[in-house]
Amino acid sequence: MGKVYDRVIRFKNKFPGGVAWRLKSHAKVIEDYLNPEEEVLYAFCAQKNEKFLEIINTYAFVVTNKRILLGRKRLLWGSFLSSITPDLYNDMQVYKGLLWGKITIDTVKEEVVITNLPKKSLDEIETVISEFMMEAKKKYQNEQED
Repeated sequence: MGKVYDRVIRFKNKFPGGVAWRLKSHAKVIEDYLNPEEEVLYAFCAQKNEKFLEIINTYAFVVTNKRILLGRKRLLWGSFLSSITPDLYNDMQVYKGLLWGKITIDTVKEEVVITNLPKKSLDEIETVISEFMMEAKKKYQNEQED
């Protein structure tokens, strides 16, 4: 299988209890859009929507050395891919509920709401995204100054 799918399955096995399915198809969408110099650092799966009870929008989420990618394969045809680059990233909020957790990534253009995450996974996801964004923003700012 592909490297994105392998990472998503590793996340799913490490943190059971989230709501996600058709992971192979969603991971393939992201793999099709990875640039040659991009390295997959972390991957997970969850729902991309506002409410916990809307469980039909499973996505694969990937942190690479360049950006965050969100991929979803539609049931019959087509797919969705979103990219969050460090220059668009503002901040992140984490909510831990009774059964699942939610992470909201605020960007310049929109808020990306990731729901139905296993509660135990929230710390790890927050750490990976925060550390990546802090390092990437430093590099981006240094490039702007040069």
